[in-house]
Amino acid sequence: MTATGEIAFSLEEADAFARKVLVACGLAADHAAAVAQTMVSGERDGCTSHGLYRLLVAANSVARGVVVPDAVPEVSEPAKALVKVDGKGGFAQLPFERGMPLLVEKARTYGIAAMALNNVVHFAALWPEVEALAEQGLVALAFTPSHAWVAPEGGTKPVFGTNPIAFGWPRPAHPDGRNRAPFVFDFATSAVARGEIELHRRAGKAIPPDWGYDADGRPSTDAKAVLDGAMRTFGSHKGSALAAMVELLAGPLIGDMTSAESLAADEGRGGSPIGGELIVVIDPAGFLGDSLNEYLKRAETMFETIEGQGARLPGSRRLLARARSQLEGVRIPAQLHADILEILERGN
Repeated sequence: MTATGEIAFSLEEADAFARKVLVACGLAADHAAAVAQTMVSGERDGCTSHGLYRLLVAANSVARGVVVPDAVPEVSEPAKALVKVDGKGGFAQLPFERGMPLLVEKARTYGIAAMALNNVVHFAALWPEVEALAEQGLVALAFTPSHAWVAPEGGTKPVFGTNPIAFGWPRPAHPDGRNRAPFVFDFATSAVARGEIELHRRAGKAIPPDWGYDADGRPSTDAKAVLDGAMRTFGSHKGSALAAMVELLAGPLIGDMTSAESLAADEGRGGSPIGGELIVVIDPAGFLGDSLNEYLKRAETMFETIEGQGARLPGSRRLLARARSQLEGVRIPAQLHADILEILERGN
């Protein structure tokens, strides 16, 4: 029987629910807390393909032995301005948390610093990480490959991952003293997030014909056919070039896997991508010194010019959804809730 309607949660209830499910799946408490926070942030900000739906994805990776559920991340310093975190096969959220304080310290000391997360399992968007760094007054860039699901422009066979890029920029307070959320964007170099195609499959909905190809290389509106075939890059050759850049920066450069290698390492288990992530952080004060506030105000002039003509700043829809969720909580489809409860019952 298919469940209908929606299930409502406050943000606190959603977090507690996600932690409970993750612990029941076998995740250690510290991993469950970090992973749940990322999922609830996605649901809160209207990014449903990265929200509580990802409990199904995480549980699958644990059940299939793709992720080490109690991994203890190891932080090291290969050079003065570099941080390296070996995730030991666990989800990426806890390794990021463990490495972030040292990354922030190095960025403030040297003006620029980078952190490599190695041997981690990825299932989430990158914007929560760059937003956390931007809230520290730092500019941040993040890159990670995934599984080889995406065809290069001009081809129809998978080579790239969805290969997201995220950027965070700190913003000064409003003149009246109210804090501004950082300017943050995050996008896959594929035409759409893979989770979005999966949500269409679950709902029995067709996808646009320019999202991907079936296994025979033909454009398809069938979500399952594209999941079994190849996704497309956004912006044709431009997205393809950016996808290649991400492969190099967050694969060979940091001594980790490309998307094709990640898929091979999965060995048909159907788990989340395995590999690395590169985060580059810049302290604006390192360049600007006493002129910092002046130049941050100049950046605000650009933002005002964009919004003043009715255009939308990237990331602004997330902030509107966040404000609504903080007041009203979140709602997920009843069928998704039922599917998650099945996982909880199996775990218990």
